[in-house]
Amino acid sequence: MSGGKGPSNPILRGLIRKLRRKGREFDANIWLDLADRLARSNRKRSEVNLSQLDRYTEKGETAIVPGKVLGSGKLTHPLSVAAFSFSSRARRRIQKADGETLTITELLDKNPDGSNMTIIE
Repeated sequence: MSGGKGPSNPILRGLIRKLRRKGREFDANIWLDLADRLARSNRKRSEVNLSQLDRYTEKGETAIVPGKVLGSGKLTHPLSVAAFSFSSRARRRIQKADGETLTITELLDKNPDGSNMTIIE
């Protein structure tokens, strides 16, 4: 038990800091919201199945998952998905559907103003 406030994972702490900095710099509330969601405890962090991504997104959209993407279900349309982590099965199935898997850091560098993205939990 760390006893401190926030996550003890140094990679996650760095990502949260970077999201908050970019959110203030570009006045992009999506990055600030995402940082708050990632700062939650592990028990409250999101786990999203491909079936949920398929149901709540459209072709060509960019979805952000503040947690882990799991491989249950099918993805019937191409989609860009950014997440803190992916299961190997989820990564394979997204790429098989001609989609793209990104880390949140890669998406932050690619689209710093945070436009045209949806957070899925």
